[in-house]
Amino acid sequence: MGSKNKLKRFNENATFSNVVQPTREEVVNEQLALKGKWRADFFKNNNPIVLELGCGKGEYSVGLAERYPNKNFIGVDIKGARFWRGAKTAVENGLQNVGFLRTQIELIHHCFAENEVDEIWITFPDPQIKYKRTKHRMTNSEFLQRYKQILKPEGLMHLKTDSEFMHGYTLGLLHGEGHEVIYANHNIYKNEGAPNVVTAIQTFYEKQYLEINKPITYIQFKIK
Repeated sequence: MGSKNKLKRFNENATFSNVVQPTREEVVNEQLALKGKWRADFFKNNNPIVLELGCGKGEYSVGLAERYPNKNFIGVDIKGARFWRGAKTAVENGLQNVGFLRTQIELIHHCFAENEVDEIWITFPDPQIKYKRTKHRMTNSEFLQRYKQILKPEGLMHLKTDSEFMHGYTLGLLHGEGHEVIYANHNIYKNEGAPNVVTAIQTFYEKQYLEINKPITYIQFKIK
């Protein structure tokens, strides 16, 4: 993507009412005014809040919002030029129950209050396979504790990935730390019983994976 195109998208994001772009300093210094008030001040309703972390182009966030009008969805990513597509689609389609937050995932506990979030989706994250990149894996122990801070006590976590490594790493960690694994499947399109929401929405890259018969894995769990 050219720098001019990126700049155009950044500028357009600034005009979208469904995009929130705080500075890192604002987030770290607890100056994000929406923290604890996402329902009342952003969505202006009292519906459940669902996050998609590392949302990329925002396809999953928008897809979920279309399927579940009685829930609020927030796609979170640091790359605004990517989620511009989802934000623009939501504006064009008049979707009032989806927004986008530009921030680093490691700061997520600074952006939402305790018990403010009902569910979290992690869709096709970078598996960070090298050992020295363990601290960047979005399902490592440290990240799980950050999610726990903002999730309701019975809040659901969803991991959907094409990486067998990420699936196995996460499953092992969940069992090892005593978290509650509700459902796990290493090939959701080949095995019956996968929750409909997992197979009903497919990202651009996911469709490409399926065309070459690459297995898509899924874990649903609760952090204890």
